[in-house]
Amino acid sequence: MTTSGEGRPIDAELRNALAELLPGRVAFEEPMARYTSLRVGGPAEALARPGTRQQLVALVGLCRERGTPWTVLGNGFNTIVRDEGLRGVVLRLQELRALERLDGDRIRAQAGVSHTTLTRFCADQGLAGLEFGVGIPGTVGGWLVMNAGIPEREMKDLVVAVELLDGAGVLATRPAADFEWHYRHLELPEGAVLVSGTFALDADRPAAIRERMREHLERRRRTQPLTEPSCGSVFKNPPGERAGRLIEAAGLKGSRAGGAEISTLHANFIVNRGEASSADVLKLIERARSAVAERFGIELETEVRIFGGGAS
Repeated sequence: MTTSGEGRPIDAELRNALAELLPGRVAFEEPMARYTSLRVGGPAEALARPGTRQQLVALVGLCRERGTPWTVLGNGFNTIVRDEGLRGVVLRLQELRALERLDGDRIRAQAGVSHTTLTRFCADQGLAGLEFGVGIPGTVGGWLVMNAGIPEREMKDLVVAVELLDGAGVLATRPAADFEWHYRHLELPEGAVLVSGTFALDADRPAAIRERMREHLERRRRTQPLTEPSCGSVFKNPPGERAGRLIEAAGLKGSRAGGAEISTLHANFIVNRGEASSADVLKLIERARSAVAERFGIELETEVRIFGGGAS
C-alpha cells in the first residue's frame, strides 16, 4: 500500500465524477476491514477498482486534477488502516492481473497478480527463482513495494524492470537498477503507482520447482500462523537478530489487547482473535516495541505499514 500524500476531502462533485468514470467500480465510506488481511480498519472515503491500465491512468488523473489524495491497495497484507479510516480515494489494483511469459526466461506480471497465481505460473512454465515467495501473501505490487523475501533472497534479486504511473500521469517502464531497494522497502517517486514488474528467472524442471515450493510452504506452515487473520510480519528483523525471538524473550507471546493477540506460534505476528480493532493491534505493537527496547536496548522498526488517522 502506498499513498500520494495529503489533499482535499471528497465532495459531491468528485463523487459524481468518480462514479461516472468507473461505473459500478466505486464504493463510498467503505470499511477497510473488508480489504485488509488483519480484518481491521475504518472506512475509506472512496474505494475504486480500476479494471484496466487506462482506467487507472484516468482515475489518478482525476484525483490529481481535484487535489484529492490517493492510496494504493493490493491484497491488503502488511497493512493496517486505523479505526478513523482513510481520506481520499483508495485504488484497489487487484483486477490488474495480466501475466505473460516474454522472450527467454522472463515474465511480466501486473500489480494485481496474486502470489499463488504467480508461483504456480512459474512452476507450470518451468521457470525457477520465485519459489521462496510461496506462502508470502499478497500481490506482485505489494511484493515489489515491500521488497518481499527471506534472508537468502529478495524481490530485488529477480526483478529487472518496473512499470510505473508517475505523479504526472505518465506510464513508463524503467530498469530496476534505477531504483533504491532496501530491506522490505522500495523507494518510489512521490505519488507513483506501481503497475507491473518484469522478472528474470532460470529454466528448470517443473517437478523440481514444485518440490522446492512445497518445502518453503511447509516451513512457513510450521512456524507462522498462516490460517489466522494477520498482517504478516509486524517488525523488521534488526541486524543480526530476529524480531520474533526478541518479543518472545520479552515474555509477550500470547499477550492480548481486546481481540488482538501476539501469536503463540510466532511472536512477530499479531492475529485477530475476533472483533479486534486497529487500536487493539496498535497497542500490542507499542507494547512489544517498548518491552524489547527496555530489555534489550533495541528499537524495533515496523515492517507493516500503518495508514489513516493523520499518520502513515
